[in-house]
Amino acid sequence: MDSSPISDTTIAEQAKKLSYVVLNAWEGDLSAKFKKANPAIKVFVYKDLSSTRSYACRNGADDKAIPTGVGYCEAEKSNPEWFLTDKKGKRFEYGGYSGHWQMDVGNREYQRRWGDNVIASAKAGGFDGVLMDNALFGCDTYHEGRCPKAYPTDLAFQTAYKSMFANLRPRFAAAGILTVANLANARLYPGLWDAYTEHLDGGFDEWWVAFSGTNLLAAGDGGWARQAEQIASNEARGKITWVQPHFSPSENGAFRYALSSYFLVKGGKSAIAETVGTDNYGEPAPTRPEYNWDLGEPTGPYQTIGKNLFRRDFTCGTVVVNTNRTGGSALRVDLGRTHSDEHGFFVLSVSLGGTSGSVLRKPCTAAKSRE
Repeated sequence: MDSSPISDTTIAEQAKKLSYVVLNAWEGDLSAKFKKANPAIKVFVYKDLSSTRSYACRNGADDKAIPTGVGYCEAEKSNPEWFLTDKKGKRFEYGGYSGHWQMDVGNREYQRRWGDNVIASAKAGGFDGVLMDNALFGCDTYHEGRCPKAYPTDLAFQTAYKSMFANLRPRFAAAGILTVANLANARLYPGLWDAYTEHLDGGFDEWWVAFSGTNLLAAGDGGWARQAEQIASNEARGKITWVQPHFSPSENGAFRYALSSYFLVKGGKSAIAETVGTDNYGEPAPTRPEYNWDLGEPTGPYQTIGKNLFRRDFTCGTVVVNTNRTGGSALRVDLGRTHSDEHGFFVLSVSLGGTSGSVLRKPCTAAKSRE
């Protein structure tokens, strides 16, 4: 999503591996190529809910294709009241993101215009859906200690977002455009993942389970269980979930913890893609053999088999996760039958320390029953 050139060869290779792709509004030609290579893929256009971008306004005119729903020039000229301000009337520019100016998502006219522009942009580019970035929860997000005059509390701020989602929902549904919002840090606000996604087709957690190779989310208040429940809740309601853990390609422990946690709760509408750094979208997500492992069908939901220790069985494998704190004592799990571990060794049990997991394969029972 950083406008790095993408070759036709890369598109053809990636399209076969992916369920969802997010592109910029000016990359509609790439959208068509992805869909030609894989007609089942869903291609989304990136649009920021919460800001307008002054760098996409040149010589008094907004760029033809912009990363937001409302152009900076348009708002500055016609609706300056859409810019959120503090008590002194100063506008909010996002800390760490120059040229990002916070907008009033609770304003009905802003909502209407955002919807008009994004629906038109999605249709023009041949996109299946829109990734709504920056669905926020804290009123001082991106400007710590300063909340907008219009929304002085987190509750007021969150009410504005719920209003925007509710009012946009029927319009995007009627247009046949899927909606997924970036709900990073939703785990810190009980109930808001479900409250926001109620009016969406899905949610994206940009920081899921692994915040780095050594900073792994364990059990506890606002911890692992909250993020696991995000997927479980969406699957139960027929909604999409995207999750993104952060670690380097060499950090296999963090990868296995994230992947096994994902398999514990995933269904047919979830997707995972790892990355290393914040906003690191210049290259395709790394691929690993484990992403192509077919564990078959789950035999049921995951089960608690010890303190913060979980297991889920599949017709062709088993997943085990220890969500106790990093450095905690290893816990042994007897598998009940021979499995093949990540290294290809045959094992009857696994021992897992805190914040670790294992994805194991076994002969597929469904295949045996057909022989």
